[in-house]
Amino acid sequence: MIDMIAKEDPIISEEEAAQYDRQIRLWGLDAQKRLRGSRVLLVGLGGLGAEVAKNLILAGVKGLTMLDHEKVSQESCRAQFLVPVTAQGENRAQASLERAQYLNPMVEVRAQAERAEDQPDDFFLQFDAVCLTCCSRDLMVRVDQLCSKHNIKVFCGNVYGYYGYMFSDLGPDYNYVEEKPKMVKPSGDSNDGPKAKKAKVDPNETTMVKKTASFCSLKEALEVDWTTEKAKAGLKRTPVDYFLLHVLLKFRTDKGRDPAPQSSGEDGQLLRQIRDDVLESMGLNRELLSDDFVSYCFSEMAPVCAVVGGVLGQEVVKALSQRDAPHKNIFFFDGRKGNGVVDYFGPQ
Repeated sequence: MIDMIAKEDPIISEEEAAQYDRQIRLWGLDAQKRLRGSRVLLVGLGGLGAEVAKNLILAGVKGLTMLDHEKVSQESCRAQFLVPVTAQGENRAQASLERAQYLNPMVEVRAQAERAEDQPDDFFLQFDAVCLTCCSRDLMVRVDQLCSKHNIKVFCGNVYGYYGYMFSDLGPDYNYVEEKPKMVKPSGDSNDGPKAKKAKVDPNETTMVKKTASFCSLKEALEVDWTTEKAKAGLKRTPVDYFLLHVLLKFRTDKGRDPAPQSSGEDGQLLRQIRDDVLESMGLNRELLSDDFVSYCFSEMAPVCAVVGGVLGQEVVKALSQRDAPHKNIFFFDGRKGNGVVDYFGPQ
């Protein structure tokens, strides 16, 4: 048994063993115990936040705290399935609580109607993982830097129309286990020639391999110096979504919100101007991000939320259970193409 989390080992009751039977068969009792002993903070209960909440609650974490100061609007109801349509004007976290708890009574689900920016540092240190959705760049960088000092896993994500992303910071030395086919050595008295002397894969047996991965901070991932020769050499391999993310984060910094459908004309002009400014500050050509990007980044689309929320929720589950290789470290999704890209940004 690999001891990687220095905290009290939770006990799985018979009722929980029955509830999580499929998951225990899939990734093992030890992984489910680690998941069952974890508390998660989820900031932002939009369409993406609802998907992440659902996935974590069904997976069986110990506790989930949903934090959101926004009100339920007609727009948010289109992609947010945890709030009743009659809850418009109510706080999004509180309006989501009843349906969220109904998904799995064994998980302690709580709702707080407060701004994440107003929370003291100690608030974030109560949790084993913090997941930030629909948040500003300043808040995400602040929380990431704080949590990395205390070995707390941090995840960020958002959905903008057809686009979505997920970022994870699991620390400089993240340990996990991965199931691999077992190599079987031939017996010493084999007379079947040279091929028989080579180790073979036994499809009926597997072994658990302990591995370590290193993650960079969000600040490092967003502050790549594109004027260096090394960065220029990797520019062609860099998804254009990375630069779109910079534009959208700058829009939220300037406007305090994401691009809105009801002001698409004005917001579209501002997005193009931000695109020009951001790419110029990086020393890159504005043509890297074509003008038509503004046609596809308004509102939260439910199918995109489902895809990105599925990936984000699964990454949180893998990190808390310390089972299977994590994405490293940004996942981009483009709903127009129907595909996702995983890439690494930070020190090599």
